[in-house]
Amino acid sequence: MTRVWKWNRPVTVREVLEDLQQERSIAYTTVMTVLDNLHQKGWVRREAEGRAYRYEAVSTRAAYSAALMNDAWSQSDNPAAALVAFFGMMSQEQRRALRDAVHIVQGPEEAPEQGEGGGETRVTPDAADEKRVEKPDEKPVETSGEKPGENPDSGPGGTGR
Repeated sequence: MTRVWKWNRPVTVREVLEDLQQERSIAYTTVMTVLDNLHQKGWVRREAEGRAYRYEAVSTRAAYSAALMNDAWSQSDNPAAALVAFFGMMSQEQRRALRDAVHIVQGPEEAPEQGEGGGETRVTPDAADEKRVEKPDEKPVETSGEKPGENPDSGPGGTGR
């Protein structure tokens, strides 16, 4: 899924294979099987192009992450405690991003307060999908979206392949 999200366009098995082979040895049939499994699970849609398929993500990486968080939170027997524990694990930068996201959801009628450090970090809905955080008088900062130690190639199946 990482490759499909990265390119943000329909991709072929061959394109994904060639990209992955820059990092490790992998068989065409392995990539084809993984993309077929993702299609069967509803994570990608595919369209025939000649004798091959082009695969395209059904949702953004941000939407996938949000669904994972929602699933985990909804399974808690004490959602408020789960949120407190989750927020306690966040860095200051992540807390600021959370505050900005809440302001986006609440709308412009509730003006944001001035953040620490003299400048408010702003995340626009488009920037959230593109993983960009904008600060006043600064260039956009790219964020990875992955946690330390997390396998960025892990897709919905969690195998990393």
